[in-house]
Amino acid sequence: MDEKLQKVLARAGQGSRREMETRIREGRVLVNGEVATLGDRVSVKDTITIDGYSIIATEAGENRRVIIYNKPEGEVCTRKDPEGRPTVFDKLPKLRGERWIAVGRLDINTSGLLLFTTDGELANRLMHPSTEIDREYLVRVMGEVTDENLAALKKGIILDDGVAKFTDIVDGGGEGINRWFYVCLMEGRNREVRRLWESQGVKVNRLKRVRFGPVFLPSKAKVGRWVEMEETDVNSLCAMVDLKLSELTPKTQQEKLELKRHKNKATAGGARRAPPKGFDWQSNDKPEFKPKKPGKRSFR
Repeated sequence: MDEKLQKVLARAGQGSRREMETRIREGRVLVNGEVATLGDRVSVKDTITIDGYSIIATEAGENRRVIIYNKPEGEVCTRKDPEGRPTVFDKLPKLRGERWIAVGRLDINTSGLLLFTTDGELANRLMHPSTEIDREYLVRVMGEVTDENLAALKKGIILDDGVAKFTDIVDGGGEGINRWFYVCLMEGRNREVRRLWESQGVKVNRLKRVRFGPVFLPSKAKVGRWVEMEETDVNSLCAMVDLKLSELTPKTQQEKLELKRHKNKATAGGARRAPPKGFDWQSNDKPEFKPKKPGKRSFR
């Protein structure tokens, strides 16, 4: 089936449709050896290159991949950092003819769940405000937090870029000046969680994203590691944003063994020291919330 060139390029993970239109105008895209123009339509049989690099064109839903990455503090959400700092792309699996697209961003001092996909259309829909996908964070704040503060944060606070609020706040415990909370919001504005808490005169000293929509940070995704989502889970994510689903193909025994080997290699690592006792931020034994019933959360 023929489709617009910029749509095919965006789906291949090369950037947004608008970015692809710019590259086409600049003459950086070739189709079958000829300079492409806006309005060109292509199929999977065509040979496409951008800046001399071959692009793998696929049908909608074909070869779509999504991975969950557990971002550590200290990594930036850019492909290349002029200051030489580590980026979230450094440890991702290598691709040929495609590239990983981050679904949203986390600042350098925030850890936790990041989604990456090879499907530009899926990434755009997941990030678009109209989808209203909630994000959940585990946050430790330093300072006194009153019931009045919590009520204000749920009602709405006027920030520099407009009104913001938490849709839910759950007390996560803590002693003394430091307290833990689980908070949910429907947006992904820059430093929004930190700015909301700072409006109440308290400081955020730990922040970790633990959920993006229906996707929870799995325990097997260790800090600085990634795990790939199963096809059925990827299709559930696509259905949520009204995107064409991939056709599930039964795997041969050999393909199953290769997939298992690939996943074991991705999650394998050197010997790890035993985590210290207590509420260690990097430990897998820290408290997490799991919903027992819709609308209710409790420690597990």
